[in-house]
Amino acid sequence: CITIRKFPHKRIQIEDLVRWQALSATTAGFLQSAVIAKCNILISGGTGTGKTTLLNCLADAIPVKERIVTVEDTAELQIAKDHVVRMETKPANAEGAGGYTIHDLVKNALRMRPDRVVVGECRGGEAVDMLQAMNTGHDGSLTTIHANSPQDAQLRLEVMVRRAADLPVDSIHRQVATAIDLIVQLTRDREGRRRVTQVSEVVGIDEQFGGVQMKDLFHLQKVGEQTELVPTGCIPSFIEKLIDSGYDLENFYP
Repeated sequence: CITIRKFPHKRIQIEDLVRWQALSATTAGFLQSAVIAKCNILISGGTGTGKTTLLNCLADAIPVKERIVTVEDTAELQIAKDHVVRMETKPANAEGAGGYTIHDLVKNALRMRPDRVVVGECRGGEAVDMLQAMNTGHDGSLTTIHANSPQDAQLRLEVMVRRAADLPVDSIHRQVATAIDLIVQLTRDREGRRRVTQVSEVVGIDEQFGGVQMKDLFHLQKVGEQTELVPTGCIPSFIEKLIDSGYDLENFYP
């Protein structure tokens, strides 16, 4: 069996996703402003839902002068910027030497003075280093994860961190709550259309019951005979940074 990942000749822009109704223009503007404001964004979804495509589109909003370091298993990111350092994993040779994992490359990326760290996908021990990077001054980092909802994404992160490091659950929750600002959920409907179905902010820790608290900023809602991605009216805690990046606050009120 051969798997072929074929990319279009013309790079997909976020305007194309809006035209294809993968997300609304309001949500696209919000996410672009969040990238400019250096929010840490986790893109969640199943296989083939368009996580890498959305990651490429959001990376277009990164200011030109910033230095970006990308880490991937297979080169799929297409970031059209001048200051991009691309790193790719390498399997070990027949003697079991010379291999580089995403875990190794993420640790090395932090020594390269990046303004942004972009990881193609978190699927193992690199989740620990990614959270540490987000918590130690590398704001504006982007990555993807396989999960069916923002809550599942947080639980998967917890499992990956516990596999790589012997840390208490409360400590992991606090790491996630302070590292990640937004979780963008993607799904693929029965007709094969890829859509953003939810944008949630990681608010903090639930001091009474424990666990990570989240609130929806955008969600799918039935408008007439169609479902549209609309703002919930909740204001994110980083609204001041969004306003500084040029975002119009009136877009939050449907």
